[in-house]
Parts: sequence; C-alpha cells; structure tokens
Amino acid sequence: MDVLEAIETRRSTRHFDPNHRMSDAEIDTLMYYIRCAPTAFNIQNWRFVAVQDAELRAEIRQAAWDQPQITEASLVLVFCLDLKSWAKSPQYYWRHAPQAVAESMVRRIEHFYRDDEQLQRDEGMRSCGIAAQTAMLAAKGLGYDSCAMDGFDFKRVGHLINLPPDHRISLIVTVGKALNPPYPRSGPVANEEVFVRDTFPDV
Repeated sequence: MDVLEAIETRRSTRHFDPNHRMSDAEIDTLMYYIRCAPTAFNIQNWRFVAVQDAELRAEIRQAAWDQPQITEASLVLVFCLDLKSWAKSPQYYWRHAPQAVAESMVRRIEHFYRDDEQLQRDEGMRSCGIAAQTAMLAAKGLGYDSCAMDGFDFKRVGHLINLPPDHRISLIVTVGKALNPPYPRSGPVANEEVFVRDTFPDV
C-alpha cells in the first residue's frame, strides 16, 4: 500500500475480529517498522509491551472503561517511555558511528537531558507519539486496522504490566482486523483553521 493511501485510509477501529491473531512473523515485521521511527539523538527511548495473556487483557479492559478493543484486538501494544534511557548507556546508540562522532553525541545527550526531568518526559512522549503513528501506518500497510488509546487508568495499567519506576506510559495502540467498515470521516478541519505562515496573527 502506498504511504499516502495508508495515511488517508487509516481510521480508528474499536471493534476487531476477536478470533483473529497475528503470527509471530507479522508482529516481528510490524515491530521492525515501528523501530524505524525517529527519536531525538537516536536514544530510542520508547519501550513496547505486547499484552497477549488473556487474563491480563481482561484486567486492562476493566482499567480502560471496558473498551472492547483491548480483548478483541489481535495485538495490544502499550507504548512506554524510559525516562532515563539517555543516561544508562548513551554510547550504545552510537556504537556504529566513528569514535569522534560518538563521543560528541554522548556529550550532547548528557548536556541536553541532565537536570531537566520535564524535558526527559516530554521527549519520551514525543518519541512514543511518533512511534505510535508509525505503528498505525505500518499496520495499515500490512493489511490491519488500529486504534490509538489514552482512555484508561494509567496507574492501574502501569501496575498490571509491572512498569519500572523510571518508565511512564504514553498510550496504547490496538491492532487487528476490523469487524465493520468505518463511519464516514468527520474531518479534517479546513486548512486555514490550523495552518499558519510564519507567526500567529495579533489577537
């Protein structure tokens, strides 16, 4: 599928065929494309939890206001961010670069992130957002539908997946085969409502 077609035809799906499951090979392929998503300084600060256990899914569904896609989807991915990935082994992310480049990037990473917890969180959220959109477009290209979710109890889901203390949850993406065609698209809004050239006008 052409990438522009995937963007235009991707829709949020809330009812999936509960009998369909993705193969391990399909999941691996999808994860490859997700991991191609960019991150600042290449620190790849996202972490992905594939929830496959049926009982765990049922508990997460209850923490997600009983939304059916949690148990019906072929794949449930919890997008998490590692707040401290920048500090743990930043040289690892530049191990294939020339030594001078790697050393320069590690210094820049430490200077950029150190002592700024809000920035660490914001950067992780940005990374997860980009990865989630990549996931949904890749899923569409592979013949699947998807839904991005933030309608759930973040603390409860974090507890259920044993989220480490230095991690946060950004969102959940469900992937599977849609049971029904989507409703007609209600947007997007007009270009002039959201597109600004150079600066916002004076109010």
